[in-house]
Amino acid sequence: MEKIAIFPGSFDPFTKGHESIVNRALPLFDKIIIAIGYNSNKDGFFPLEKRMGWIKDVFKNEPKIVVEAYQGLTVDFCNRMKAKYILRGLRTAADFEYERAIAQTNKMLAKHIESVFLLTTPELTPINSTIVRDIVRNGGDASMFVPDAVDLKK
Repeated sequence: MEKIAIFPGSFDPFTKGHESIVNRALPLFDKIIIAIGYNSNKDGFFPLEKRMGWIKDVFKNEPKIVVEAYQGLTVDFCNRMKAKYILRGLRTAADFEYERAIAQTNKMLAKHIESVFLLTTPELTPINSTIVRDIVRNGGDASMFVPDAVDLKK
């Protein structure tokens, strides 16, 4: 059976930290679906289509990567995609506490789905989408925090 993982997030924008987690998880799975959570009641800073395009560009040469948008519970999306794993990155102890609570709740909702956590590499630990958005919002250059394919000026 194919090992499929969902890597869910808003990816607003997709950072070098996200890219690192995906690249390091590639040997573990047959397919990774980078799933952009979509909430029709909430606008992202960057449009959904732009975020999807950036991620597709980042992984254009990697056939094991698929990019999708979804609404609703991540475990329901996992079931639709026949994914048995949820991939998450951990930067800090606070991330761990937050992600642990979500993973344990997901486990109660869908016992057959496992959460898999990868620690960020030390040099990428301070990078997060909120900080990148703040830099962009205030006219700064955040290009060093995102993959080359992510053009924040577009």
